[in-house]
Amino acid sequence: MTTTSASTASAGVFDDITSSESSLRRFLHGLPGVDQVGAEGRAASLGTRSIKTTAKAYALDLAIRMVDLTTLEGQDTPGKVRALASKAMRPDPADPTCPATAAVCVYPDMVGTAKEVLGDSGVHVAAVATAFPSGRAALDIKLADTRDAVEAGADEIDMVIDRGAFLSGRYLQVFDEIVAVREACARPDGQSAHLKVIFETGELQTYDNVRRASWLAMMAGAHFIKTSTGKVQPAATLPVTLVMLEAVRDFREQTGQMVGVKPAGGIRAAKDAIKYLVMVNEVAGPDWLDPDWFRFGASTLLNDLLMQRTKMTTGRYSGPDYFTLD
Repeated sequence: MTTTSASTASAGVFDDITSSESSLRRFLHGLPGVDQVGAEGRAASLGTRSIKTTAKAYALDLAIRMVDLTTLEGQDTPGKVRALASKAMRPDPADPTCPATAAVCVYPDMVGTAKEVLGDSGVHVAAVATAFPSGRAALDIKLADTRDAVEAGADEIDMVIDRGAFLSGRYLQVFDEIVAVREACARPDGQSAHLKVIFETGELQTYDNVRRASWLAMMAGAHFIKTSTGKVQPAATLPVTLVMLEAVRDFREQTGQMVGVKPAGGIRAAKDAIKYLVMVNEVAGPDWLDPDWFRFGASTLLNDLLMQRTKMTTGRYSGPDYFTLD
């Protein structure tokens, strides 16, 4: 995974802005407002684009490589996680040309199990932490949760912000928590697990809040900004992702630092994944068309991608039970 990120973005560049609650609030509320009708209209327009043949085959493989194959249920077992990790490495056992997914995303107590299976395959282990999915816990508990996952071998940490604090305007509290969690991602070897910051956009109420949360997380050092936990509806949507892509594009223009984007929850069909890829290319730019900078958080999307891929190579659809259920 590339090391170019927001790792030093907040150092120096935003010191004055993040020095007090009032200055941070002035900055966030001074961001340009989001034109709701315009954002939804552009997202709908981009969603009508179609790609064919060779370009579609490339898009399907790219989308597979961008999947964080996810299981976040109370009934998760070591056996289920092992099976999921095996599928992440070889999504279509009958076709060795099928690429692996980007990561397997699990609860912290399942990190070791996933790591045992994945080894040095190149598929990352992501762990949700910081009192996922509510984000409602004392900071020391959130940091312990993060450190436990990193010590177990997590390559990536998906944290959730305290939406209550954010919606109450306690922006500095949210900023400081992200900074602290990022520090807790450090490993003894001097490297650091990559940090994805989840907003739970379905609870943020407005696109303006999505833009503010995006900038807040990026200034605090997030490697990725992520829409949702998948536990609250609406989860990922094209307009929300458009606003986040605009934010990472603008952040790069101001700081020279790239930050990734991860829509998660509710993306189940290959045709929808392709709509997101078109949007990435058109809004943020082709540099983001890479698993290091764009991911899908999904459990069922992979199967449809595989079905569509098989259709392109064989000329016929496989049944929905051809691939393992996740």
